[in-house]
Formats: sequence, structure tokens, C-alpha cells
Amino acid sequence: MFSNIQPVTKNLLLLNVAMFLLTLFFEYQGNSIDLGNTLGAHYFGTALFEPYQLVTHFFMHGGFFHILMNMYILVMFGSFLERLWGPKRFFVLYLASAFGAILLYNGVGFFQIIDLKNAINNSDAIAALNGLLKETHGHITDQNLMEIAQRYGISTQTQYDAFADYAIKSMVPMVGASGAIFGLLAAFAILFPNTELMLIFPPIPIKAKWLIGGYFVFEVYSSFQNSQGDNVAHLAHVGGAIVGAILVLIWRRNSKNFY
Repeated sequence: MFSNIQPVTKNLLLLNVAMFLLTLFFEYQGNSIDLGNTLGAHYFGTALFEPYQLVTHFFMHGGFFHILMNMYILVMFGSFLERLWGPKRFFVLYLASAFGAILLYNGVGFFQIIDLKNAINNSDAIAALNGLLKETHGHITDQNLMEIAQRYGISTQTQYDAFADYAIKSMVPMVGASGAIFGLLAAFAILFPNTELMLIFPPIPIKAKWLIGGYFVFEVYSSFQNSQGDNVAHLAHVGGAIVGAILVLIWRRNSKNFY
């Protein structure tokens, strides 16, 4: 099966798996190098954001099932689309969807960060927190947070809640190839809407337009929910799917031979 995977898809698969194994290696070594935190994408306007994270984040994953599902879909749909389009066009769609995902997710997040800074209304406290975040590479405790708040005069509960929320949003990066994967899914659903796909649980066939379309609607709905414990970047999935769909529609309109 591995020999049948198309070259770009295969290289993306190998790179994602290699980065995942490298992350685990450093983790189990007890090393201070936290690749997920360093290469994952932090929000624009926060202390830990670096421009290279716009690319590196989509080669990082947060756990075994996260990378398993993404790579399974990459192999299934990526190989098919790459064989159909050729490596160059496939790679363009993959990258464009990944960038669309991060731009939508982080763009919305950027305005949330601005709102939090306005609610905190204490530039000295924010500067002190940003300094500690950089010094500790994003590993601060509740005690650290309370000490900074007390030292710099964050006096109201509203201010402190915003301060704590700002710290959490600054520390937690977005990782994963899911945005690019959703671009591939959207492209497939537009090109082959009536192709039947088999669900794993339960094992029933369902047309691509209903399965992928329903999944997209669920992601849009989830993006506007604030469910406790939900750490999925639904908005990134939406961004990737939108860019993938737009790109395919443009290509199809401009080419008579395009599927």
C-alpha cells in the first residue's frame, strides 16, 4: 500500500510522522525542548508567536489519534487527488488550505486578544506576563499569574478573569494538519459529490456531499460554541475547507478538462 501513495502525499506523511516521533522523543527524554509549544501556532499579538509557526504548526500534532486520523485521511484522499491533478496542483491546494485555516483561526483570535488587553487595561501587567511567558517558554503556574496580578495592581475580578484568559490563549498553540485536510475533503466533495464513502462506525455508505457537507456544518456550528473542555480548533477546519472549496471552484471554472 505504501508504494502506491503519490510522492507529495508520501513526503507529507513521512514529515508529519517524523515530527510527531521527534516530539515524543524529547517528551520522554524529560528534555526542556517542547516542540509542540515552539512550532505550534500561537495567536498573533501574543508573546510566543513567531512567523515561522505559520508553516511549522501544520506538521505538529497533539496526540496519537490526532495524527492517526489526519494521516489516514491524507493518504486516502491526498493520493487520489494528487493522482488526478498531479503533484504541483495538489501541493498548492494543500498549502493554501493550511494557510487559510491559520489565517481565519488566528485572525479571529487576534481580535479576541485585543479585547482581552483592553479589558485588562494594565500594560505593565501584560508586559510582565509576556516577559515571563518568553522566559519560561509558556510554562507558567497559577501562582505566577496571581503574583503578577498583585504586583501590578490588577484589582477587579473582571480584570483578573481577562488576565487569566489572556495567559491561557498566549500559552496554548494550535497544532495539526487538519486545516489542510479539510481543504482536501472539501475539494473531493465538490468534485465527486455522489461518491459513496463508508463510515467506520457504523459501517454504512453515505455520499460524499452529505458526509463531508454535514461535517463542515458541524464544524461551523462548533466554532460558535464555547464548550468547556473542547480543545479542537474548529474555526481552522472551517478556514481550510473554505479555501479548498474556493480553489477547486476557480480551477474548474478556468479549465474545461478539470474534474
